[in-house]
Amino acid sequence: MKICMIGSGYVGLVTGACFAEMGNDVICVDENKEKIDVLNNGGVPIYEPGLKEVIERNVQGNRLRFTTDFNEAVSHCQLCFIAVGTPQDKDGTADLKYVLQVARQIGQVMEDYKVIIDKSTVPVGTADKVRGVVTEELKKRGREHIEFDVVSNPEFLKEGNALQDFMRPERVIIGTDNVRTAALFKELYDPFIRTTNNPILIMDIKSAELAKYASNAFLATKVTFINELAILCDKVGADISQVREGMGTDSRIGPRFLLAGPGYGGSCFPKDVQALIQTAKTMGHSLEICQATHKANQRQKAYFAEKIINYYKEQNADLSEITIAIWGLTFKPKTDDIREAPALDVIEKLLANGINVRVFDPIGMDNARKILGDKITYVDDNYEVLDGADGLAIITEWNMFKSPDLPRIKDLMKIPVIFDGRNILNPSEIKSLGFNYFGIGRG
Repeated sequence: MKICMIGSGYVGLVTGACFAEMGNDVICVDENKEKIDVLNNGGVPIYEPGLKEVIERNVQGNRLRFTTDFNEAVSHCQLCFIAVGTPQDKDGTADLKYVLQVARQIGQVMEDYKVIIDKSTVPVGTADKVRGVVTEELKKRGREHIEFDVVSNPEFLKEGNALQDFMRPERVIIGTDNVRTAALFKELYDPFIRTTNNPILIMDIKSAELAKYASNAFLATKVTFINELAILCDKVGADISQVREGMGTDSRIGPRFLLAGPGYGGSCFPKDVQALIQTAKTMGHSLEICQATHKANQRQKAYFAEKIINYYKEQNADLSEITIAIWGLTFKPKTDDIREAPALDVIEKLLANGINVRVFDPIGMDNARKILGDKITYVDDNYEVLDGADGLAIITEWNMFKSPDLPRIKDLMKIPVIFDGRNILNPSEIKSLGFNYFGIGRG
């Protein structure tokens, strides 16, 4: 099939590359010339394991190309995927200006039947707005006779595992009111589910739009629930790892998304929870659990920072003379994404209390510099960052942090104390080597 991917960011690139991998003819278009130049010169503007290789293979096979020419891309294709950003507005709602701008542009140039697909995460009712904008533009041109369909096809990609998620999806959701379009999308996605026999779910458009938000809000709630229990474990002397085991072995609950930490971040959970809250408000309804989830997550980020600060206050230390080394800046491992990353909140709170901060992350340092500037010190080695530090805070669970050289760490640090924000180290081993150890909910 001939596919146009409008927006060459995280979702657009992964989706376009994977469709091309299955033999489709894909054009990725973006108004950002610098990004397109990077792609046309063999680079990839985002970090996602395996993506560069898939892009290279399909560019060489003439199944994938990149352009800034919107008219060419849309004219060439029958399926037009909208994969542009939906940034969070001041009130928490999803800002649809980029989505509707693309819809307007499609209406201005299309000359034959198109299927317009909302791939971006958008609130309920967006497909109706897209349809209205395209119809308006066609009328302006006297092209009311041109048929088109609008489809909701939400993405379920986990950063760091996006290729696997797309190539072997647990489910594909298609929101459409057209039987012909439903059949077309079953054909498009059949190669991805043929070996797994996982479902392609055909539903009405509004249900498809809501399903993505509902999924992310539920997972965010699950993360937040275990984090709240972790604080209680700290207070009563229980171990959240054992509590998790007791909960997770219940098949009704399961172990996934039950790892305590410094709060959730990223481009999806924070934005989608708040967008869902605002969608309900516009309908005169209050989502009490979602509101509590957002509030508790903000507290969790502060809780980890306060754990660090309070330790030194109890030692009567001069906080301006304390240096904390941080391992991990991205909101999760295997990505360079630091949007809403807990590390940012933790760092800002440490700085506000006068503590000096040095950081290391294997991928996310450049993105962190764009936000934090010169307020902190960036070190390119995970051991060098510890030299003379008064404490180590682990915020992102990169694999390279899970089995560190502990004697070397102790020799490098001024004060041997570790704040393990992801509970990836063994407390007994750490303490036996003379460290002070503080996890999240480890008693």
